[in-house]
Amino acid sequence: MRKPTKIPQRVDEFPHFLLWSLDEMAPLMFLVIIGMLFDALGICLVIGLVATNAYRRIRENSPDGILLHTLYKMGIPLTKSKTMINVFIRRLFP
Repeated sequence: MRKPTKIPQRVDEFPHFLLWSLDEMAPLMFLVIIGMLFDALGICLVIGLVATNAYRRIRENSPDGILLHTLYKMGIPLTKSKTMINVFIRRLFP
């Protein structure tokens, strides 16, 4: 007998682990690993929890893709898309 397939609520929804989605959990796990390497686990765990809560607030109160748009505006494009225009161009001519 086959296991039932879990269908996400939305097409682009991240997988969840306990209460957090995968993109919320990434800063926490990254800082925990850094804390274990540098023997400062407690400090990095607290910073990771604060960063996770801040990211959750930003993500819930902003439109989809705000992190990618912010990184692109800072000069860090994460895609090789040719359709993204320069954010500093204020007028587009046909």
